[in-house]
Amino acid sequence: MKPTLLVLAAGLGTRYGGLKQIDAIGPHGQTIIDYSIYDSLRAGFGKVVFVIRHCFEEAFRERVSSKFADFVEMAFTYQELESDLGDFPLPPDRERPWGTGHAVLVSRDAIAGPFAVVNADDFYGRRSLRMMADFLQGPVGANDYAMVGYTLKNTLSEHGTVARGVAECDENLYLRRIVERTKIEKAGDRIRYFDAEGTAHPLAGEEPVSMNLWGFQPSIFTPLQAQFAQFLRAQGHEKKAELYIPAVVDTLVTGGAATVRVLPSAETWFGVTYRADKALAGACIRKLIDEGLYPEKLWSR
Repeated sequence: MKPTLLVLAAGLGTRYGGLKQIDAIGPHGQTIIDYSIYDSLRAGFGKVVFVIRHCFEEAFRERVSSKFADFVEMAFTYQELESDLGDFPLPPDRERPWGTGHAVLVSRDAIAGPFAVVNADDFYGRRSLRMMADFLQGPVGANDYAMVGYTLKNTLSEHGTVARGVAECDENLYLRRIVERTKIEKAGDRIRYFDAEGTAHPLAGEEPVSMNLWGFQPSIFTPLQAQFAQFLRAQGHEKKAELYIPAVVDTLVTGGAATVRVLPSAETWFGVTYRADKALAGACIRKLIDEGLYPEKLWSR
């Protein structure tokens, strides 16, 4: 079975100032999603599932998914505030989605086999997607997962803080621990993150980090649902609390319920966390086209 690509595209783009997942980056209106889909099909993925929100579904279908509807099987799932809450009452002041862990959870009915997760606003590179496809199509067990590990210094924005899952691996490149750091920044020639109290802590820059390019089996959905219910009980009334994929994975790994193979990638990230990132992302795409890695128009027959 060919693996599925799950694209997390339900974010509101607060720091970007708009729906970055549908903003054009390429020379003919291509979004970053276009390049992820193009690379995933060449890597061996056979289906794409989008996690979006009903409020921008029409714009998303018109400006993004309609372009490759003839090239790949697609499905849509919806990350709404009330999705999968069970008997937990939706707080009246809740405005933002419940996080990437919740985004994966709402996709479970659309996924029947191994799948990879990507963010809509991050460019991963074809080699990284190929590594993940090869892993998912290899001989792995029901609780054997994977993470593409980028080098932290290659994943930072010049325009503000970023969130990264900072990983610790063993000598065989299996994950030991991973912690979501939501405020990592460059400060001159140094890199640091800020904790919940606002205290700065140094980072070396060589740490392997998650950019949310994960490889999972459908077995992830049962513990994910349990962890989301636990998260709601503990933090559901906090206005900005979110359940992140690294937190879910860390619980499974440290509890011995899953193994996660870290697939090292030397590729340099670019994306559109901030509006000011758009010019660099467009220049990077232009360079890759000029080098012959992508055609000017991705979806012409």
